[in-house]
Amino acid sequence: MHAPSTVSPTLQAALEAVLRRHFDAPDAWRSLPDPLHPLVDLVNALRRHRPRRPEAPAPLTALIELLERMPAHRAALAACVRAQVEGRSLRGALTDPGILAHSDLFGEVLRRVRKKLLPELPEEGSIQRLLVQLFYQRGDDRWLSRIPDDDARTLFRLLGGRAFRADGGDDGAYAEVLQAAVVLGHRVTGRAMEPELLRMVPDLDRYENPFLALQRELDDLQQRVHRDGQLIRTDDLDHRQLLVLLGQCMATIDQAFANSATQGISLRVNQSLLRMRQQLERMRVLLDLAAVSPEADAEDRTVALARTLAVINGGRNNIRDLLAESTQQVSFEITQHTGRTGEHYITSTAAEYRHMFLSAAGGGAIVACMCIVKVMLGLLHPPLFVKALLASLNYAAGFILIYLTGATLATKQPAMTAATLVRSLKEDPGGDYAAFAELFARLFRSQFVAFMGNVLLAFPVALGLVAGLHALTGFNVGGHAWLKLVNELNPVTSLALPHAAIAGVFLFLSGLIAGSVANTTRHERIPERIAEHPWLKRTVGTRGARRLADLYARRWAGIISNLWFGVFMGSTAAIGLFFGLPLDIRHITFAAGNLAIGLFGSGWQLGPWTLVWSVVGIGLIGFVNFAVSFGLSLSLAMRSRAIPYRDLSAILLAIGRHARHHPLRFLVPTRASVRAEVPNS
Repeated sequence: MHAPSTVSPTLQAALEAVLRRHFDAPDAWRSLPDPLHPLVDLVNALRRHRPRRPEAPAPLTALIELLERMPAHRAALAACVRAQVEGRSLRGALTDPGILAHSDLFGEVLRRVRKKLLPELPEEGSIQRLLVQLFYQRGDDRWLSRIPDDDARTLFRLLGGRAFRADGGDDGAYAEVLQAAVVLGHRVTGRAMEPELLRMVPDLDRYENPFLALQRELDDLQQRVHRDGQLIRTDDLDHRQLLVLLGQCMATIDQAFANSATQGISLRVNQSLLRMRQQLERMRVLLDLAAVSPEADAEDRTVALARTLAVINGGRNNIRDLLAESTQQVSFEITQHTGRTGEHYITSTAAEYRHMFLSAAGGGAIVACMCIVKVMLGLLHPPLFVKALLASLNYAAGFILIYLTGATLATKQPAMTAATLVRSLKEDPGGDYAAFAELFARLFRSQFVAFMGNVLLAFPVALGLVAGLHALTGFNVGGHAWLKLVNELNPVTSLALPHAAIAGVFLFLSGLIAGSVANTTRHERIPERIAEHPWLKRTVGTRGARRLADLYARRWAGIISNLWFGVFMGSTAAIGLFFGLPLDIRHITFAAGNLAIGLFGSGWQLGPWTLVWSVVGIGLIGFVNFAVSFGLSLSLAMRSRAIPYRDLSAILLAIGRHARHHPLRFLVPTRASVRAEVPNS
């Protein structure tokens, strides 16, 4: 008898009701319009009571206890299961579900969405058609995979299951498993020969291609089985050779992913590599099922086959896992670029700290000019599209100028530095995150001095410009808009902080765009193509073409990133007006410039409390800009490096300890911090 367990009485009652409803009369289920309906009811009852925690009792335990107590119902259920399973084809259920069908990520997402809304209809007579009817809800693969092996074997025996045999006694199931492995081999080999994938592993043609060798071994093995009746055994040299070749193929795919650091990678290539990896992993499972050892393990292999079929079909349309797996490598390469760029934004020495201040001061001066232009554009009252276009051009031109002159916009730092911080997490040998806390302190003080440089120059430069224009022309730039400019800074009476969060999202996106463009540049080998362009070489010479290529490699990603950042910032308010939504952006440096324009525009009539709230608002806007941008960037970087989010609590504790013992290091580079940091810079 199966050992009693602490299963839910509610589950037992639900399962007993299903058994009595369909199997009180031994053959009653045969007269139903859909003879599969009893099994659907049974799976639904198990699904409703699936364990929420891995340590909870499995729902199959309750079913086993009932079947042991109800032999007549057990016999009827066994007959129903045999009638539905016997004679069905296995191959499609083994080769297709759970494996990417498209090299296009968006096409794969749309395919899975369509199949969630309107389930697929596999061929009549296939085991996949049965599984689609039974396991169609999200999470089915998870609770099925947590069913204990002992429970699965016990249920198999209770239902009188026939063991998966290799001697033809299983009506060809063995041949179908082997054929499925061969089909997957052909698919993965064909994909491995595509030029864009061969380019990811340039050395693949210099030695024997493991994919071709794997395919030859599979074909030879299948012919041997069919011709000579010889079976695959676990101690067979051919079986071991297949596993070795499988390992070499997996290593080649890993090498292709590793080469993306120098070759770059596109979503299409990423999807192709993931599909090949999934096919190889499925082949390994099938070859393990096909390899026989003493006949005593036939039952175990049968249970393993059933579990494999149920689990892979239960998760066939999972979209969340698809997106997580499909975007991890691409996001890793994107954050790698921003991480390399971000290293220049984290200061260590006092000289670097002073240089950051001066660089940020230059950025603040440029932003002050952008503030003046923005207010003057408001005098034109153009159509909504033209307003968005002019504002976007103003922002984009200013941001690109800041980038090209080597100036700094403070809030661009978090998106660029998050990957650098996460990389330090992966390299932390002690696991106490002390090195990470030290690096975060460097980032925080670098961000602080950049804020100060931006704000301390944006305010006086904007004030000087608006006063100078008034002295020269008699026109007060802020005279018509001062009240609006000032009111928008109040964190209590306006939407300044939500608008600052929107700006933080755009800062994050701009960093993402920079990394994406740099990744595409490497993958498409655009600098090399520019350097070897025949028309350019003839027009500007070989040296000139190489200079253009070098300029593209160094600057293009930053230019495009800042261009789009300007478009995002300039078009948000117009989009909000179009849809009737209170959308806008707030940025700390622009807020400082706007306060200067508002102060002069009011005729220096702002009250003390208005000034206080405006200054507080500027500080809070900067904090929200930083927090949102950095938080999103850190989350992406952690996911791209497979760092669990549960580690955040330990990370925050490490930062708190560092702040408690060395508070000044978060604001200025102390002598002790410089001595500790310079060797690691």
